[in-house]
Amino acid sequence: MPENPGASGRVEITRAEVAHLADLARIDLSEAELDHLAPQLTVILESVASISGVAGDDVPPTSHALPLTNVFREDVVEPCLTPEQALSGAPAVDEQRFSVPRILGEEA
Repeated sequence: MPENPGASGRVEITRAEVAHLADLARIDLSEAELDHLAPQLTVILESVASISGVAGDDVPPTSHALPLTNVFREDVVEPCLTPEQALSGAPAVDEQRFSVPRILGEEA
């Protein structure tokens, strides 16, 4: 693929380059598809080139329009309920677990 635009300022990808890229990607393209894709890829390359020309050296690259910050708290171990305290209001307990009625039969 050409890295520099030609004298007309266009970045063009040739049909042979499209065929080579398709071969590298193991994509089987027909002759008509090669003819159709070359101009489309040229338009994409020109669009990328025009965008790269807009950003100056003083503009840092970004991934989002607004800066992102982590809103999660630090993971700190704090005192919590003991198993006995947590199960104290349960209607039924079995081996330090909540005991609930079975809702599915044996076939599940």
